[in-house]
Amino acid sequence: MCGISGIVSSRGGPSTSVVDAQIRLLSHRGPDAQGIFAAGRAAIAQNRLAVIDLVSGDPPQTSEDGRIGAVLNGEIYNFRDLRDELGRRGHVFSSKGDTEVIAHLAEDCEPAGLASRLDGMFALAVWDERRERLVLARDRMGKKPLYYAWTAGELVFASELKALMVHPSVSRDIDDAAIPAYLAFGYVPTPNTFYRGVRSVPPGHVLVLEADGPPTVERYWSPPLRGRGRSPALSISAAEGAREIRTRLDRAVRRRLVSDVPLGAFLSGGIDSSSVAALASRHLGRPLSTFTIGFDDTEGFDERPYARLVARHLGTDHHEYVVKPDAIDLLEQLVWHHDQPFGDSSAIPTYCLSRCTRQQVTVALSGDGGDELFAGYQRFLGGLLADRFAALPAWLRRGLNGALAALPSGLSRGRVASFRRFASAAGRGLPDAYLEWISYVPAADREQLVPGRDGTAGYRATWAESEGAHVLDRLLDLNLRTYLLDDLLPKLDRASMAHGLEVRSPFLDTELLAYASALPPALKVRRLTLKHVLRSAVADLIPEEVLHRPKRGFGVPLDRWFREDLRGYTRATLGHPRAAVREYLDGRVIDRLLAEHWSRKRDLGHTLWTLLTLEAFLRQRLL
Repeated sequence: MCGISGIVSSRGGPSTSVVDAQIRLLSHRGPDAQGIFAAGRAAIAQNRLAVIDLVSGDPPQTSEDGRIGAVLNGEIYNFRDLRDELGRRGHVFSSKGDTEVIAHLAEDCEPAGLASRLDGMFALAVWDERRERLVLARDRMGKKPLYYAWTAGELVFASELKALMVHPSVSRDIDDAAIPAYLAFGYVPTPNTFYRGVRSVPPGHVLVLEADGPPTVERYWSPPLRGRGRSPALSISAAEGAREIRTRLDRAVRRRLVSDVPLGAFLSGGIDSSSVAALASRHLGRPLSTFTIGFDDTEGFDERPYARLVARHLGTDHHEYVVKPDAIDLLEQLVWHHDQPFGDSSAIPTYCLSRCTRQQVTVALSGDGGDELFAGYQRFLGGLLADRFAALPAWLRRGLNGALAALPSGLSRGRVASFRRFASAAGRGLPDAYLEWISYVPAADREQLVPGRDGTAGYRATWAESEGAHVLDRLLDLNLRTYLLDDLLPKLDRASMAHGLEVRSPFLDTELLAYASALPPALKVRRLTLKHVLRSAVADLIPEEVLHRPKRGFGVPLDRWFREDLRGYTRATLGHPRAAVREYLDGRVIDRLLAEHWSRKRDLGHTLWTLLTLEAFLRQRLL
């Protein structure tokens, strides 16, 4: 991985002091080398984390004549094939890495064609001095971040928002529209940010800045959606689907084993990370290093026993770390690395795991994406059941609701809770039920915190785009383009890059994604079993106890923390009459939420964490 940044000015050569400041702020993303390509109106820079071609791959990389410079954050998995192709066409290379391939490819391709030829995770910038053209591109899934601002005749870009803010013309003003959106999702949906006039390049898009006008943004790839033009609808048996998934997942893992530095894998003891570790172990000529963390005071949140079981089964070189996180210190660090409030508290264990893993390796494989491709969340099952429930006669729905409400509380977890939650919202529509499931601040509380303001218009537009497709395909498409993009991927990127660790996700391989998206829903959810086809595909790889283990989140005990460890801190911050967050939210509602949680009237740990990260962000911004 790396960090990239730069400036293109319509007024001549940009300030190199600003670019130097950007490099310093992104040093955690690339501690091994840095370089600037400055030519004419542009200066583009890269902080490098050296993973491939340790000798000749330092930035910047250029074409043979030096007129095109390229910087890259990420990895291009097909760079060797592209390099061979370009070599046959007469291109001469001075390095053995992937960034130089981009500079040469830019000589032969238009911007969208350049990005579409690349298979990998990337955010890149290419400056063509002869054409006076800047190209920014982001990978198909949005694994690597890329922000920009067009201000006062200059385009400023960077891998992180903090590196944009050193430019004197980039606005630090809060975009008020970000607040209700953040309360709904725990993040600000792409392409918006918390800052007015600052945006994110959307995944699967290129930004082009020519000499004679403002930047334009063009799509080069769309997420596949079964049977809707974006992806063909397959009609195959479960056994055939499992075989093809296994083949493609194995190929995706092998692509991600190329490294000139030590490589390992996260291991949670779930199906996804266990499958990746199992396949990686088969291709390495040595035991794979695997990494798990646990918390010594968080009963019910410890993955170590299952991870240990898989590690023994695979014969990995397993590392366990037990940590007692300092939630207050971590809160401040996480907000600094995200540059925005981030409501997902699983950023805490992800950050701790990345820190511990980096002590041993520079590259780690993860199981992220398995739930997104193969329907691994209970909310997908709840959505399917609620969709069928909504089609029943009203009298039958009332009877079923009554029967569900009468069930003992001990049965309120898992599948029953999933169905009950969705069924109760079915009258308002499936997207509302799904939103209520994923939101950290319930709708009724959001309405009181920011009366009359709703931040969900983009979410609803995304749902509407899949009209007519099967309900499970619609839910997967929505999840891919919202929760995965703006929650899971930024969490993984910021946590890992805070420690100079590169994380690769085989499940988000482009070929695997296309095939999985074309599979019939019945292969993903069979009766009440989630991820059915994936379980079949990896059944011989992992222990039976893991194969049929229910999905568990990567969480921390927020409800207890806010009643015990964090109570005093929260009272002094959120509860303070002059809390920064009260400038944007109704303070009386904040007081009520705190009182309800402390009195155990409601469990509001996720809501309070969402508000607390907003408060920490606003305070850091004032420093």
